[in-house]
Amino acid sequence: MLVAGIIGVLCAGILTVDKIELIKNPSTQLGCDINPIVACGSVITTPQASAFGFPNPLIGLVGFGMIAVIGAGMLAGAAFRRWFWLCVQTGVLFGIGFVTWLQYQTIFNIGALCPFCMVVWAVMIPLFLYVTFYNLHEGHIKVPANLKKASAFAQRHHGDILVLWYLIIIGVILQHFWYYWKTLL
Repeated sequence: MLVAGIIGVLCAGILTVDKIELIKNPSTQLGCDINPIVACGSVITTPQASAFGFPNPLIGLVGFGMIAVIGAGMLAGAAFRRWFWLCVQTGVLFGIGFVTWLQYQTIFNIGALCPFCMVVWAVMIPLFLYVTFYNLHEGHIKVPANLKKASAFAQRHHGDILVLWYLIIIGVILQHFWYYWKTLL
């Protein structure tokens, strides 16, 4: 959690600085504008980049900051109650839902990929998975009897689930932008 939180805060911080720079000077070329497909500037100026009326990276600064603090607390030996872990679960559930929506928006509607956003996607997925698996393992999330075997299977195959999730996203990106990728070959 500490590592995921730090990476998330760094990416959100970079995106926040870039957004401020674009507000001050709309013609600014961002350092992460690599080509027509991989370009922060193409994403950060869209309505989806301010889904709640303010820049999305501000959510990342707060959310990932909290995750980093929780991770540091755990490393220091802190123990949290069930209600706390259910709140964390709610936060990471919101986070993975929001990231999934943003993935869809950037790939299919905006047609560009922000490198820092993709790092946030890559961090949010294991963060969600492992907080969920921790909560299942510790009994913070009660599993109905008919789903106990499925829950145990998922926990045993956590690495496979993570790799499969990444491969699906990579496959969607490769397929959707193949018209561009094939020109680079």
